[in-house]
Amino acid sequence: MTSGPQHRRETVAIAAGRPARVSGAPFNEPITLASALHADGPTGYARDGLRSWAALEAAVGALDGGHAVSFSSGLAACAAVLAQVQIGGTVVAARTIYMGVRQMLEEAENTGRLVTRWVDLTDTDAVADAMPGADLLWIEAPQNPLMALADVPALAASASTAGVPVAVDATLASPMLLRPLEHGATWSIHSATKYLGGHADLLLGVVVTADPATAEPLDHHRHLHGATPGALETYLALRGIRTLPLRIQRAQENALELAARLAAHPEIERVRYCGLPADPGHQRMRAFMDGPGGVLAIEPTGGAERAEALCHATELFTHATSFGGVESTLERRKRWSEESDEVPPALVRVNVGCEHVEDLWDDLAHALQRSRTAPSGRRSATRGARASGR
Repeated sequence: MTSGPQHRRETVAIAAGRPARVSGAPFNEPITLASALHADGPTGYARDGLRSWAALEAAVGALDGGHAVSFSSGLAACAAVLAQVQIGGTVVAARTIYMGVRQMLEEAENTGRLVTRWVDLTDTDAVADAMPGADLLWIEAPQNPLMALADVPALAASASTAGVPVAVDATLASPMLLRPLEHGATWSIHSATKYLGGHADLLLGVVVTADPATAEPLDHHRHLHGATPGALETYLALRGIRTLPLRIQRAQENALELAARLAAHPEIERVRYCGLPADPGHQRMRAFMDGPGGVLAIEPTGGAERAEALCHATELFTHATSFGGVESTLERRKRWSEESDEVPPALVRVNVGCEHVEDLWDDLAHALQRSRTAPSGRRSATRGARASGR
């Protein structure tokens, strides 16, 4: 089943990526567990593509308004886009983006693979000044974990004038809230591990382009570098997309309510969430997004130790490093020693899930109370382990 352009996104999420309607056949694309395929078909080997990949890509492409290519993880999707920049090329990016991408850019700089011009993405003029001679503008909207929001349409227009392609990591927004291709982006990137999958049970990434010609090099990179998605993962992600509109709506409603209450709490120094009218990104969000989403960041009084204690004092919120699932999670991002120096030590990223909002508030309020004097009991930074989680 396909979904026509007249359908709204809530319908597209359910209708797109279905197999043909054949009597007695399933209306979900089955899991394809195969590596070898019969000759003379569309693909000759599983690394070239499977029907379950195609179904997922059709759904994400329909939601995001383009042609999708799926990868083994969100980071693999990001790496495929960065690989489109020639050796010695220049990337304009911020240090306060997802730390996995920042680390890739830093490593590419150290090896001479790329040059990075580090900017504040929320400073539109500064980004424009950094554009001449660049080969890629990398935007994350909203930025993880500071929750700052760059002016995506203005930056894309500036990049277009300079002849610079644009990549937008819209994982925190999902296609329900932001479709970068509509604003002139070359690539729209999603870690499907997060909102698209929605149940904390898979690793997957997707890149969407406006035309097949731009998607082809990504498909070639996936084939050559082996960053192929798994059959079960693509099946689970497609199943997750069916409920994406409902999950986003519920998580966003909960986040709006919790953000307002936390902003009024005497033991919270700052709430970072573009859904709040006082947030620096609020007007931008209203201009080009369909909502602020379900992730916010807070800074409690008492510094890093209090923040760490808060994360260990919740009972309903899970202390974990991911977001975008139905379950609520939180973590102090500087517990990862590799996190950007620009991230405050006490910043706690809060992923608001789909539980009842009053239960979530009770849990946070009680955790704030319990963490006033309680030591965290844990190390203040995680070292030694690979800090690859978003």
